[in-house]
Formats: sequence, structure tokens, C-alpha cells
Amino acid sequence: MKELNIMVVGVGGQGTLLTSRIIGKTALKAGFDVKLSEVHGMAQRGGSVVTFVRFGQKVNEPVVEEGSADIIIAFERLEALRYAHFLKKDGALIVNDWRIDPMPVVIGAAQYPSDALDKISEKGAFVDALDALSLAEEAGSSKAVNVVLMGRLAKYLDIPVQHGSSSVLKRMGRKTDRESLEKLILKLRKFKEESSNTLKPLFKSKNDYKKFLLRHDENKVKRRDISTYKGDVFVGIEQDIAG
Repeated sequence: MKELNIMVVGVGGQGTLLTSRIIGKTALKAGFDVKLSEVHGMAQRGGSVVTFVRFGQKVNEPVVEEGSADIIIAFERLEALRYAHFLKKDGALIVNDWRIDPMPVVIGAAQYPSDALDKISEKGAFVDALDALSLAEEAGSSKAVNVVLMGRLAKYLDIPVQHGSSSVLKRMGRKTDRESLEKLILKLRKFKEESSNTLKPLFKSKNDYKKFLLRHDENKVKRRDISTYKGDVFVGIEQDIAG
């Protein structure tokens, strides 16, 4: 088997990190050399989270370069658009056809691209979109979106389904019906879904968001001129919405 490059992208809290680790564990059980790399953005604030999974007979580096990803798993439409340029020409983009508004959209400073998936397709990428949430709920839990997307990934991998299901069961840490899980993964190899859903925004209105800012500003840390400071410094950089 040639070296395979997979990217898992999404928003903080969606389970992207767990997904990448399960994929890595599955490949490891299948006898491949595996390398993982995680890029934690402003995950706790709903920012982008990116993970790389590379496996094959011998893998030297964990990072996937732009234009070299065989498969991208996107937990949300905008994140699919944001990282589509990492996909190689004959690659596949598995995307949960779901919308999560980032903060610039919530406050009205930017618009969510309604044609995100069309923009990706226009660039020549193969888009495999499905309503993972509905399938997860059908399987018994709305929290199983990452399992649904991994099941869809199984369509593109030549790895026995038993390796994937056992890795999921071990990492999820709860009682799960192995037979039902394997049936779901096998079903997702052939399933196509075109419906989409939208998550409720974090704030009902701009006024609601302003009230949040006022509450947030009630407590502030002390400030000083950074040029006079000596010692360790933590710098946080927030990623804005893709153009």
C-alpha cells in the first residue's frame, strides 16, 4: 500500500482529535507505520482544529503538505472550504453537510458562504457530502457524528471493518453494540445523502452578543507595557473566517 495522507478538520468540540486518533489506531492495527500531528487552534472558542494522519509501509513525517491530502474529512462546510486546497487532484473530500456560524458571522461582520460546497466542486475536487448528524441520530446518538464520518471513510480504505469498529469501541469508552456499529460502517460505504441542517447561532441577535461582551468585560486582567516585561509569554492568535 502506498503512503496515505488524511486530514481531519472541524471546529473545536466536534471530536476531530478523537477521530484522528481512532483512524491512526485502526491503521496501526492493520500493520501500517502511522504518524499523527495535531494543530489546536482556538478550539475552546469554536475555532478551527486540524489533524493529520499519515500511514503506509514507512512514514517519515507527520505533516500533510498543501495539495497532497488523499482524503479530507470535514466536520462542517466552512472548514471544508477553508482547507480544500490541501486536497490532491484525485483526492476525496468527505464532508458533514452542516453549518456552524463562526463569530464574525454571528456578529454580522461577515457572511457565511451558502455555496461553500459548490465552490469546492468548481475547483475540481470530488465532494462526498452526507448528513452525518441524521445518520448518527438514526444509529442512536447525536454524538456519534465522528463515527458516521469514519464509517464513510471506510469506503475509501482497504482495511477490514473489524479493525475500525474495535478501535472505536475501545476509544469511546462506553458500552456499544459491535454488530450494530459494523453494520452502520458497512452501510456508510454505499450511502449518499443530500439534505443539510443548520445549528442554532450562539447569540439570538447583535444586542444579545453586546450583552455578552458587557458581562465579559466586568472582569479584566491587569495590563502593562510588554516592553518592560521579562519572563515567559503566552501569545494567542485567533483565526478569522475564510474569504
